[in-house]
Parts: sequence; structure tokens; C-alpha cells
Amino acid sequence: MTDDKKPAEKPPAPRTAAKGEGETGADKAAAPKAAAKKEKPPALEDKPFAEFIQQDYLPALKAALEKQGIADLSLALAKQKIPVTGFAQEPECWQIVGTWEAGKRQFNLYFFKEDIQGHKAFSYTENAAKASTLESFLIDERKVTLDLMVFGIMQRLNAQKWLVRN
Repeated sequence: MTDDKKPAEKPPAPRTAAKGEGETGADKAAAPKAAAKKEKPPALEDKPFAEFIQQDYLPALKAALEKQGIADLSLALAKQKIPVTGFAQEPECWQIVGTWEAGKRQFNLYFFKEDIQGHKAFSYTENAAKASTLESFLIDERKVTLDLMVFGIMQRLNAQKWLVRN
């Protein structure tokens, strides 16, 4: 018996192009772009001051306070004078003014510059009395974020026993 039939030979493997072989200039230019990392979108806190406060901070703060059961909450961003005793001319700055219980409770968050990373202060008043002493607000933080600002107000109001009775 003769072996007229030979086993089927495997087809040759496809040849891969060597580096730089067969690439056009357009292919070479597209390769680095595809390999480049996608850039992260800018952080919320990098928005312009008024835009961040109106679009992000006030809604987040309102939601957090309403979650604690505050129903008639009013929050506003206003540029107004700081009620400071002993100054011939009261300084003016951006403030977040929060009121509830028909205006009986009020807090203010002061921004001395149009920058959430800058110096900030806090005060509160109850029953339309004079505002409390201006207290520094989030002074030890390296980077102030939306969540941190909401947490800071919640913590401060809770310390006043305005949110949860201990």
C-alpha cells in the first residue's frame, strides 16, 4: 500500500507587520492619541463661585437639611454687610443665609472672597436676636469639597441642638 495521500499541511500563519512597516503618517499620529488617558472632568468645586453655590451647594445643603426634618427652609446667596459691632463701616461679603421656623432660626455662612477655598465664617441667631459671634468655618481643611461644606453646616447646626436633640 502506498501513501498517495499526504497529511494536509497547515496554512502558513499570517505575517504581522514589523514596527513601522506599512504604517502611514496618519496611523502613526493616531496611535499616541488613542493611548493617551482620558482627562478627568473638572471637579464641581472648580466652577465659578456663584455657579457652584447656586447649582451645587444650595441644592445639596437643602436636601441634607430637609432630610433632618426641616420643612420651611429658605436658603439664599446674597452679597450683604456683616453685622459687626464697633466698625464705622460694616464690611460686605458673599453670604449664604438659611432660615426656617418662620424666620426664628437663621444661620449665615460668610465668604470673604469669591472662593470656597478662601476664608469663611459662620454665625447663627435664634428668635431674631443679634447674630452670634463670627466663628471660623473649615479653616483646617486643605481642600474644601461640596460634601465637606454640607457636612460642616450640618455639624455646626447639630452642635447648636437645632437638628437633633441630645
